[in-house]
This record gives sequence, structure tokens and C-alpha cells, in this order.
Amino acid sequence: MSVLNTPKELFFIFLTRYAIRYIDSEVNVKMVAGILGEKLGMTRIFAKNGESIPVTVILAGPCQVIQKKTIEKDGYNAVQLGFKEVKEKKVSKPIANHLSKYKVKPIKYIREFKVIDSNKYSSGAELRVDIFKEGDKVDIVGISKGKGFAGAIKRHNFSGGPKTHGQKEYFRSVGSIGATDAARVFKGQKLPGHMGADRVTVKNIEVVKIDLERNLILVRGSVPGAKGAILAINKNR
Repeated sequence: MSVLNTPKELFFIFLTRYAIRYIDSEVNVKMVAGILGEKLGMTRIFAKNGESIPVTVILAGPCQVIQKKTIEKDGYNAVQLGFKEVKEKKVSKPIANHLSKYKVKPIKYIREFKVIDSNKYSSGAELRVDIFKEGDKVDIVGISKGKGFAGAIKRHNFSGGPKTHGQKEYFRSVGSIGATDAARVFKGQKLPGHMGADRVTVKNIEVVKIDLERNLILVRGSVPGAKGAILAINKNR
């Protein structure tokens, strides 16, 4: 026969579970800094057993550590990374001054990665693709392809109107959006509009192969963005 917990015991159980969940999420996501990369395209490789594996090829790094942020000074731990050196004239003056402060060459892309301990990183250090290994699970963040202005069927996967007798010119229309009594369109209504060009995160992507000489990382499946898109790759565990 089960015994009911007292309110104090229930509160303690809730607090314990919440604390464990919070600590797990912090460790899993922010253990080490990730790396920036450029999507080169997709291809396929063959495993030893003959399996055809679709992969995305990413030029990952090398990335330079620009700035490290600490709890004492900035209120949180993070590492600022730079990717792709460019000519000085292609960098704005505020960014150029920021980079010169840390003695880093002009860089096109700058991103920040939150970590648990930023003290193990130093300004000017270089992060390469060898921070990953084959079989790792990674989370990849990118901007999805822009589709422009799209209708409701393409944007929200509507089925369209009936294609039977009496139907005319409304095969791909939205249809009714509610009663007329409210005299307004409710927020969140699924309607035609801009589609794509959103920040998208794909999780638990497997690292299939790493090429240290050419700074390439091959991950299973597709990732957001077109060819040339900039991606942020984080270790999942």
C-alpha cells in the first residue's frame, strides 16, 4: 500500500528533481566551446559494410579565440570566437578596434559560445576541428534557406480546397479564418507570408568523418542553410 507524501516531502522531491535537471542541462550544453564552420554542400560516403551514408561537408575552423568572458567581470562565462580572415578594409572600425585590442587579425564572422569555465581559453589561441571525433553527437545552428513570400499550402502544409463541382479559383486558398463576430484577425493565425530565413537548430547529428588536414567535418544528414552558410557546431555531450 502506497503512503502519501507530506507537503514538505513533495516540495523536497520537486526541488531535487529541478536542481538535477538544471545541472544536467548546464553541463551537457556548455561544457566546451564549439566551432564555427561553412557549409560546402552534401555528398555521400560508403561505410565498411557497404551502407550509403548521406553527409554534409562543413569547413570547420580554424577559429581564433578573441575574448573570454568571466562571471567576475561580465556576469557569465563565455568565449568569443572568430572565423575567416579578411582584409582590414572589409571590417568596420568598431570591430577592427575590438580585434586589435586582443591582437587578432581582421575577421569576418564573430560568435560567442557560453561555457562552464572560460579560464582554460586564452586570447589568440586557435580552435581546430580536432575538438571533435568520429561518432560524436553535435548540435548545429544555422539560418535556413529563405523561400520569400509563400502561400498557406506551402508555408503551413494546408491541404487546399475541394476540387469538385462548383469550385472555382480557390484550390490553394486559405479558406475560412474564423467567425466575423470578433471583427479582427486573431494573433497566430496561419496565413500566407514570409517563409524561411529562420534560425534553426538540429540536434544529435552524428559526426561521420573528420579530415584534420583540410579542416573538414562530415556529419550525417542535412543541416540548415544553403551552400556557403555559416554554422555554429556545438558538442551535444
